[in-house]
Formats: sequence, C-alpha cells, structure tokens
Amino acid sequence: MALATDIGAVQDLARRVRRDIVQMLGAAGSGHPGGSLSAADIVATLYGDVMRHDPDDPAMPTRDRFVLSKGHAAPVLYATLAETGYFDREHLGTLRRLGSMLQGHPDAKKTPGVEMSTGSLGQGLAIANGMALALRLDGNLDSTVFVLLGDGELQEGEVWEAAMFAAHQRLTNVVAIVDNNGLQIDGACDEVMSLGDIHSKFAAFGWDPVSCDGHDVGALIDVLGSARSRARGNGRPIVVVCTTTKGKGVSFMEGNADWHGKAPGTEQVARALEELGAPEGDVS
Repeated sequence: MALATDIGAVQDLARRVRRDIVQMLGAAGSGHPGGSLSAADIVATLYGDVMRHDPDDPAMPTRDRFVLSKGHAAPVLYATLAETGYFDREHLGTLRRLGSMLQGHPDAKKTPGVEMSTGSLGQGLAIANGMALALRLDGNLDSTVFVLLGDGELQEGEVWEAAMFAAHQRLTNVVAIVDNNGLQIDGACDEVMSLGDIHSKFAAFGWDPVSCDGHDVGALIDVLGSARSRARGNGRPIVVVCTTTKGKGVSFMEGNADWHGKAPGTEQVARALEELGAPEGDVS
C-alpha cells in the first residue's frame, strides 16, 4: 500500500529519514552517512508512494520487494522502515551495537522489512533477478522487485553478468536504480575506475535506461511509478540512473568522499540537524 499520496508527504518522509541517519550514525560512532543521505529521496519515494507494501503484513505475497544492493547504506533503509511502521524508532539508537537487530549491513533474519541480507557489493542485482524470476514462475505477475545499486558498485563484474541475465530472461518485473553520486570510498568514480556512459552500457546489455534527478521527488514518483508498465510495454528491464549528491542535505558532507564511511561527532550532528530543519530527537 502507498503510505503517502502527495509529493510533500514524501519530501517530509525523506527529511525525517535524513535526520534519523545523522542521529543514528552519531550515536553509533561509525557507519556510512554519504551514500545513505544521497539515497534518502529515492528510498523514501519507494516506500512512501511507489511500492505496494504493508508494515502490518511484511510477508504479504503481493508486495513489491526492495533490495539494497549497496548494503553499507543500511541506515537509509533502517530509518525508512522505522518511519513507515516496520519497527519502533527507539531501535534506531542501537545501530551497530552488539546484539542489535540493526547491524552495519542489512540482515533479513534480524530486521523486520528487510528482504535480503546484503553488503558484499555487486550481488544485489543477481539476487533481485532471482526474486523476480521466482515471482514469475509462481504466477505472481504484479509484484515488482526494486534494487538500488551504487555507482562505484557498477565496477563489479557480477553486475554485468546479472544485467545480461535479466535482459535474456526479459525480467520486466525487476527495476534497477543507480545512485549516481559520482563518489566512492577512494574518491571520484571517474578517477578510481571510470564507469563511462552508464546509460549506453545498460542499453548495450539489453536494458531500457532512464535518467532522473535523484533528489526531485516529483520526478522520482513519475519515473519509478511508471517503470513497471514501461518495461512491460517494451519487453526490456528498466534501469533508472539517478543523479545524486553524496551527503545530500548536510552542507559539510555534500560532494565530499571523506564522509563515505565516517560518522559525525556531537557538534557535527547538531549542525547537521539544524541544517535539515528538524529538532534534535533522541534515538539513543
């Protein structure tokens, strides 16, 4: 089910998710804020408007599925799940603690709403393909599998093996999303190992590539909401390449690869929350 019906509601969800991310990582003292913040609008749009899901029935057979292939960005998924009712927000303050259900990477056996355990980069698209094919074989022609990949992750060869498989199997019920923020842990993607033209690469592998501003919620609702029908219409899996900013919403993190895997300190948390326009809620 859709939990929001207008752009403003999704934007507010994304703002709350960004606040949660900053607080969670500040409390944990470790983690990955940059790529979590860059994906907040995308994940909020999926759970707040586009995907069919029900926090009261997480195993609903007709639900859409979400796979966070860039598993180190787990805070964006945890925050979104908490904000949409899968578990109490008080758990957010336990991120990365021993025994917590919110580990550094998503664990489907521990966390309500997590469809797949991820973390080893490059595997998510292959996993999503398997889920999509299984849905089709089971006769479920309505559910869609959305999978979010990082741009640096596209340097993994398994991504392109999975791309070939999806095109060969004509998996129109899988939608890939690329968080194209241009940065990875060692710096700019173009300097570490250039991805070239992402759109042309996916097109050459038999996909239908679409561009989108990854921070324009209205555009995301339109593009992601129509992705499945578009794929069915042309018989090719669709990939939405979203242009984003690493660390979006926090000025001192934006466009800075240093914040790929570094948690903010107490003063930085306070400054970030002030910029995000939200009170300093306590998630500890």
